[in-house]
Amino acid sequence: MGRLENKVAIVTGGASGIGEKMVDLFSQEGAIVIAADINEMALKKASEKKNVYGMKLNVTSDEDWEALSQQVNTRFGKIDILVNNAGISSEKPFQEIGLEDWDKMLSINGYGPFAGIKHIAPLMAARHQGSIINISSYTAQIGQGFNHYSASKGAVRALSKAAATTFGRQGVRVNTLFPGIIETPMTQALQESKGLLQQLVLATPLQRLGHPEDIANAALYFASDESSYITGAELVIDGGFSAQ
Repeated sequence: MGRLENKVAIVTGGASGIGEKMVDLFSQEGAIVIAADINEMALKKASEKKNVYGMKLNVTSDEDWEALSQQVNTRFGKIDILVNNAGISSEKPFQEIGLEDWDKMLSINGYGPFAGIKHIAPLMAARHQGSIINISSYTAQIGQGFNHYSASKGAVRALSKAAATTFGRQGVRVNTLFPGIIETPMTQALQESKGLLQQLVLATPLQRLGHPEDIANAALYFASDESSYITGAELVIDGGFSAQ
């Protein structure tokens, strides 16, 4: 039997990168998985996979979240797992970051997870069970990145703690993953700069960048009943970079 047998999971940003790897792993472990994403072309491809349903979602839209949560809950009778993975990044130096940049970053990376918890956690609480996994960043753990991206991931960290204490007594667990630099389309620009890439690898104790499966495997643990006594936890997955 799979580790997520008979569970229903929603993974935002589930059509590419880390999210896609989570969707694939969760479905392999027996879950019905909703790959929620704003990219319709990628969603069509995701829907071709076994036990995977692609659904369009703009994570900044309360209307989208309401529709998605009700549709999934009605169709499958429950929602066991929510992974707030969707996000954006930016390499803009702080001198060039304006209010428009700030608002866009915080709305997707900050409000997106908040809205997901807002709409999904009460449905989980009604059944007195559920696991929510939020994706922050190692930049929220250390003094790196004076920018809107680090601020947004710091918001995720704070929201996760607050949600864990708010919903814990209702049987809903909330845990957070803090990836380092992972080889995905979102970090392609870093990978194309060979000099910078080498510096990052040399600065990492495990001497490599992360892979999407490194994050997906950790998410699987938090999604499964193996972590049933864990909430409010933080797991850093950065090859030891932030431990220095």
